[in-house]
Amino acid sequence: MAPGVSKMMRFLLAAVLALQCLVVQAAGFDHTIWDGLLKKHVLTLRGGQASQLNYAGMSVDHSQLKTYLTQLSRVTRTEFDGWDKATQLAYLLNAYNAYTVELVLTGYPKVASIKDLGSFFQSPWKKAFFQLLGQARSLDDVEHGLMRGSGRYNEPRVHFAANCASIGCPALRAQAYVGERLDAQLEDATQSFLSDRSRNRMEGDAMKVSSIFKWYKGDFEKGWRGADSLTGFLLLYRRSLGLTDAAATSLAADGLAIEYLDYDWRLNSTAGARP
Repeated sequence: MAPGVSKMMRFLLAAVLALQCLVVQAAGFDHTIWDGLLKKHVLTLRGGQASQLNYAGMSVDHSQLKTYLTQLSRVTRTEFDGWDKATQLAYLLNAYNAYTVELVLTGYPKVASIKDLGSFFQSPWKKAFFQLLGQARSLDDVEHGLMRGSGRYNEPRVHFAANCASIGCPALRAQAYVGERLDAQLEDATQSFLSDRSRNRMEGDAMKVSSIFKWYKGDFEKGWRGADSLTGFLLLYRRSLGLTDAAATSLAADGLAIEYLDYDWRLNSTAGARP
């Protein structure tokens, strides 16, 4: 082969490899296994307002879950940083939800609440029991460090997508989150949660909402879609909350008390969740 041709071949090969790298980065991560497990084992209730998980079925398919978790753990920080923000956030949400299921399965079926998997000295969310992006991680690391604390996302709707394996939590979605549809998925999850009157409702002269809004109030006050207060965020979803014009006006004028409902920490299993 002539030297010029050989040089051209090397150039073309390098170009192909670079293009393949860009394609992989654009595609992000393949959540097919997790998506299949969710479709198979999540029971959606009340039009998506709540859900139950068949942990017994997940236990039978535990090897598939472990394969998915292994795939998650193999992603390097460099790969992750090469993705767009929506793909990153979808990866983190799926990781949080999948590792939560894995944690529950370590004690299933003798688990009435995810809190049973903690101890006096350590909550279950602080257990560093898996590897993610090259480090040992806990569920708190993923939620509070990578999603909330990184400064990358300013996305309060993650609180309606991350599932803590409890009845009081927002529904575990019966499909994986994916970057190209993440905004629509988060919006659907948010509207579904806020429209659930067992978690968010008007009662007398008070707006009673989930304790999520108490624990993470600051996340709803960072200017997302112009909302710089919890009241402002709630008013963005006045229709989902079922607020009348009069109630919305009163809420905007701080004329409604905001009270926080007790959280139900019972396991969100098909055997134990409310109908």
